[in-house]
Amino acid sequence: MTDPFDPGTDVGLYVHWPYCSRICPHCDFNVVRDRGRGQEQTALAAAILADLEAQAALAGPRRLASIFFGGGTPSLMDPAAVAAIVERARTLFPPRGAVEITLEANPTDAEADRFAALAQAGVNRLSMGVQALDDAALSFLGRNHSAAEALRAVDLAGRLFPRLSIDLIYARPGQTVDAWEAELRSALDLGFEHVSPYQLTIEAETAFGRAVRRGTLTPPDEDRAVALYEATQSALQAAGLDAYEVSNHARGPGARSAHNLHVWRGGDYLGLGPGAHGRLTLDGARTATVAHRRIGDYVAGVHAGSPWSEADRLSPRDAAEERLLLGLRTVEGVPAGTLGALGLSTTAEPVASLISDGFLALTAGRLAATAQGRPVLDGVLKALLT
Repeated sequence: MTDPFDPGTDVGLYVHWPYCSRICPHCDFNVVRDRGRGQEQTALAAAILADLEAQAALAGPRRLASIFFGGGTPSLMDPAAVAAIVERARTLFPPRGAVEITLEANPTDAEADRFAALAQAGVNRLSMGVQALDDAALSFLGRNHSAAEALRAVDLAGRLFPRLSIDLIYARPGQTVDAWEAELRSALDLGFEHVSPYQLTIEAETAFGRAVRRGTLTPPDEDRAVALYEATQSALQAAGLDAYEVSNHARGPGARSAHNLHVWRGGDYLGLGPGAHGRLTLDGARTATVAHRRIGDYVAGVHAGSPWSEADRLSPRDAAEERLLLGLRTVEGVPAGTLGALGLSTTAEPVASLISDGFLALTAGRLAATAQGRPVLDGVLKALLT
């Protein structure tokens, strides 16, 4: 019997656009400042198209599962470049039907001016990096929009795109549960079908990481972080937004991110753009690809026929471990048979104890983290894989 969660041979596209108007102090993504790089951006857009052609030849006949423009700030892209990528992807990988095409956007007035053109380019789902609805918090997070700008952009986007998602960041220093609940209610009143709430993560090599080392920034303690997490889950659940993944909530199955589900289910996807990661089944082996990180190296690599800095054939064990790491983040989990390649089974330790203790559940041949297990998923995965 075919697994209803199997992504099959369809292929997704992840397009990385590395330019940002400013670099946020918590960001450790592969990004650069947007200013004064017009010629470089034109060359990069052409290189992404050429890379798409080359990787399509490697992948062979497939159907298009989804397209996701991430970054960076892809709402800074020339809409004509977005349209060219979408059109070529549809030609190379004829879709079975409607295809989700997501683009991440910052809600500034300037970028909102591009929304109509981006919709015409084929984007049908906008993921809006609002992050906060409080001006002091936005300033702290290094954002270049105000709460009022965000509200204007959301209103415009709602009239142009059939599907909208919002990103929010919580567990900010000094943030109280009451203040966060009020802010979250304001965000929910905007009517988004999809909400991605992220706890603020302090990465070592960021401005925030350096501030923590200097002692000028103190993140919330564990008890406060847990309280904020629990408040988030309760508010979203009460609003009808189910947690289908650790940091993603949707108003019913139809509002879930098709692209992310394709990736979490172990589907193949092309990584296009500098530093982009991809997964392709080549000669029967799951292959992990990473594009050259520097923009110039990526463009030169594409023209030389070698856009990847890494292309590693994963062993069956490595592929199963990755499947487990991604799949257990979702409520649908993974096929229990995934455990076999790791030398594990549902009736032996440590899996049996994790099930009996209520951290994992086995239902209809699938293993999934429970509501009790998802908040401590890192510990659950560590117990499984060490």
